[in-house]
Amino acid sequence: MNINNQVQQMDEMVSKGAIVEAVQLFFADNASTSDYNQVKTQGKDQMIKKMEGFVGAIQKVNSIKHHYTIVGDQMSASEFTFDFDMNDGSNIHWHEIIRRVWNEEGKVTSEVYFQA
Repeated sequence: MNINNQVQQMDEMVSKGAIVEAVQLFFADNASTSDYNQVKTQGKDQMIKKMEGFVGAIQKVNSIKHHYTIVGDQMSASEFTFDFDMNDGSNIHWHEIIRRVWNEEGKVTSEVYFQA
């Protein structure tokens, strides 16, 4: 499967703040994630719970900026900057690269976050 359309749709959803919905739609049931703080998830359900908790802790979305995306055979890398005010009074400002591995059905099987 050509994943270009899947990648574009997922990045558009993330750009609009629909992060939980993007995971629900595009993650394979057995997907795994890992971030630069070594926090890992195993399985789509665990990632949905993690993202629901994270999104629920956001007081205000200041900006989500999608910079670039590159797409290979079954892999993509998307660069984003996220700026959130959190319910606890803190501010999150992440500039990161999200590397995704896709299966033949057009679902994410692995997602790794790198600090940019």
